[in-house]
Amino acid sequence: MEMEPEPDLHDLLRTLRVWSPEITTLPAFDPNSAPAEPLPLFTTWFAEAVSAGQPEPHTMSLATSDADGLPDVRTVMLHGADTDGWSFASHSGSSKGRQLAERPYAALHFYWPALGRQIRLRGPVESAPSTEAQADLHARSTGALAAALTGRQSEVLGSVGELASASQEAWERAQREPDAPAPTWTLYRLRPDEAEFFQGDAQRRHVRLKYRRTEAGSPAGWVRELLWP
Repeated sequence: MEMEPEPDLHDLLRTLRVWSPEITTLPAFDPNSAPAEPLPLFTTWFAEAVSAGQPEPHTMSLATSDADGLPDVRTVMLHGADTDGWSFASHSGSSKGRQLAERPYAALHFYWPALGRQIRLRGPVESAPSTEAQADLHARSTGALAAALTGRQSEVLGSVGELASASQEAWERAQREPDAPAPTWTLYRLRPDEAEFFQGDAQRRHVRLKYRRTEAGSPAGWVRELLWP
């Protein structure tokens, strides 16, 4: 049987388009009308991403660094955002958990192509009290609890069969004990020092509004500035 040729990456890249009008609407964004601090604007943009049908708008990239300062990144789920910070969760013994213990500073990135928008956040990360982490976990689905109970995140796995067995046991326990504790499950909060809101423009006149936290100057504790695209 004749095998199909391998795809050419560069040819594929040249066929792709960013912000196709069939799936993307680029709304106008007047930075002069933006609120004095980033949280209200984030909430508005998040709601608009949901209304626009953006798939999984609550997923975000989380960038951390290890003890040697080498970067790492992965996709995680937003658990909430308030005056305490933007929250996400993981096991304390996972790669991200160990990295945050060594260097408790991180960056978050949201990308919503349905509206041509990005949001970037950087700042220190703190762990919430264990009671809050467990309450957050138990408010989620049975599957989320089962995954947390399976544990051993980022450890070397011997086989897919080993995972299937451990996962089945965790599912049975999660269904039997919906309040079962997962001791290493940790709720993290990133309190941004910087927040950037990017609105794409069809003529590449992208609007970039950056918030920087300050102890003085702005009544809300933030200064705003525009950046060249």
